[in-house]
Amino acid sequence: DGEEAIEMTNKAEPHVVIMDIAMPNLNGIEATKQIKTLYPSTAVLILTAYDDEEFVFSLLEAGAAGYLLKDTPREELIRAVRGTVAGKTYVDPSVAGKVLEQVASGQTQPATLITTRLTQREVEILRLIAKGSSNAHIADQLSLSDGTVRNHVSAILSKLGVSDRTQAAVIAIQHGLK
Repeated sequence: DGEEAIEMTNKAEPHVVIMDIAMPNLNGIEATKQIKTLYPSTAVLILTAYDDEEFVFSLLEAGAAGYLLKDTPREELIRAVRGTVAGKTYVDPSVAGKVLEQVASGQTQPATLITTRLTQREVEILRLIAKGSSNAHIADQLSLSDGTVRNHVSAILSKLGVSDRTQAAVIAIQHGLK
């Protein structure tokens, strides 16, 4: 259950927690929120039977680094876990289209709300984060060092008031930065 997931995270201090949504005592959304609050460097990857985009948004807002369905092939699950450790975000292709449609149709905030908080370089980096780029890829694309990209990503997270790049990517997409 969700309470046990939090307890096990405390004991094992894993890099990645694989979490379901429907669990007794504490559901996966609440457990994810608590794990990300208590252990911000631990990534949470959702593995569930639910393909509802509302769950995806709730979990990404809670800090989940990815969302996969239980019928995901084993090789893809392994890639998702490894990618999550490397800072990538995964959304199952069968729900990604629905999520992007909902984000596009529900966009209510102009990009200027972000661009007034971030420097031009930070906006460039945020766009690449929203596309799922790793720090190494961003460094290559913008001819920057990995350390400079890490510093920019930290500044972006701080300025946007979020704890991880997944949440920053959601904000970027909601504001039309793609």
